[in-house]
Amino acid sequence: MKKTVLFVILQQFADWESAYISSAIKMLGNNKFEIKTVSVGKEPVQSIGGFSVLPDYGFDSIPKDYSALILTGGLSWRTNAAHAVKPLVDDCLCRGSLLGGICDASAFLGTVGALNDVNHTANDLDDLIQWAGERYTGKNKFVHKQAVRDKNIITANGTATLEFAKEILIALNVASDKAISEWYEFHKLGVYTFGVPKM
Repeated sequence: MKKTVLFVILQQFADWESAYISSAIKMLGNNKFEIKTVSVGKEPVQSIGGFSVLPDYGFDSIPKDYSALILTGGLSWRTNAAHAVKPLVDDCLCRGSLLGGICDASAFLGTVGALNDVNHTANDLDDLIQWAGERYTGKNKFVHKQAVRDKNIITANGTATLEFAKEILIALNVASDKAISEWYEFHKLGVYTFGVPKM
């Protein structure tokens, strides 16, 4: 039975932040995973880059069993639409599935109290404190790194698309550590630096 990875996408989501993860899971995962998208409803959602995506599920119809809930960054995490994501986050934490958030989605996790007891990162600590207010008490666990994995929660800042993807691939055991490291280094360093054999 395939493991399900759910990507939460809101209007004006950062398409590139999901693309590396989903494509790597498909390429490296030996057909063990299925990728599904979740949004407020079943209406098309448009990315920052202009792609229109028809979500597989609305927030009220997500599958009962899933391995990961990934919150894709974008321009809508500070809008009313984002409030509807909190029950999904609570459910994910309750079941112990992997929870990930990048860019503003990582800071959103701070606004719902999900980061108070784990090491984490986001775009900016001061912004996180101001936005989350009293709901966020984890400033002593903030780590100034591109991506941070602690327990079942992975966070990343908006410049860490590949680092975020790498941590998710490792946490889900998508492939061997060697295969994941090679995938990361190839995309991070480029073909000439990584060292592809000459033909």
